[in-house]
Amino acid sequence: MTDSKVVLITGAAKRIGASIARNFHRNGYRILIHARNSRHEATTLCSELNEVTDNTAVALYADFDSWSETLELSNTALCYFGRIDVLINNASMFYPTPLIEARPADWDSLFNSNVKAAFFLSQALYPELTKRNGSIINIVDAHVDKPLRNHVIYNMAKSALKSMTKTLSLEMAPRVRVNGISPGAILWPEDLEQEDNEEAQKRQKEILDSIPMKRIGSAEDISNLAYFFADNAQYITGQVIKVDGGRSLN
Repeated sequence: MTDSKVVLITGAAKRIGASIARNFHRNGYRILIHARNSRHEATTLCSELNEVTDNTAVALYADFDSWSETLELSNTALCYFGRIDVLINNASMFYPTPLIEARPADWDSLFNSNVKAAFFLSQALYPELTKRNGSIINIVDAHVDKPLRNHVIYNMAKSALKSMTKTLSLEMAPRVRVNGISPGAILWPEDLEQEDNEEAQKRQKEILDSIPMKRIGSAEDISNLAYFFADNAQYITGQVIKVDGGRSLN
């Protein structure tokens, strides 16, 4: 495994990020799992992957609200296995910021996690990715084209990430491909998973009724596309693909 490819996945300790890590690991990649607060989940996931193949997964920690930690992550990640072939910017803060209540701290938190860290990690790793004919995959959001009410700062940050995807695909060509994935309803939000009452069921039904395929997606729907972009889409760059069961058509 010492010559196998390496992927750095931000926000990879659980949910979609963890699914991406498992998918790439199954396909022979070594995995750099970034986390901020989910240290137990990151350690557990690393142990799971290393039990399959020893010394193929490591957890790295950085708070993207800290500029020094963001910069240090790229250096630490590159030093660990000595190469990086794929960068997946999956980390994301997500919470409502109604116009009247939004604060500068919300702007910083949502932009730092959703786009600033992604940009500067891409910048820092550009020479390495160029050397490897590598790939960057940004996890955007289907709501960039149909904004989510009361989430104005989050919507703006993800819109910036979509624009960054397209712009960097031009600047990094021809050696580095840059693509994006815009998930729709993938897994139930954690608040709906935890609730078991009439209101939660009503909210779930409203979501399902808005999806032509009448079901939510799975984390594997995202991780399969991420792997396709990384290893099989050698003539695709600058694309942002919705994975939303057709919901954006309504």
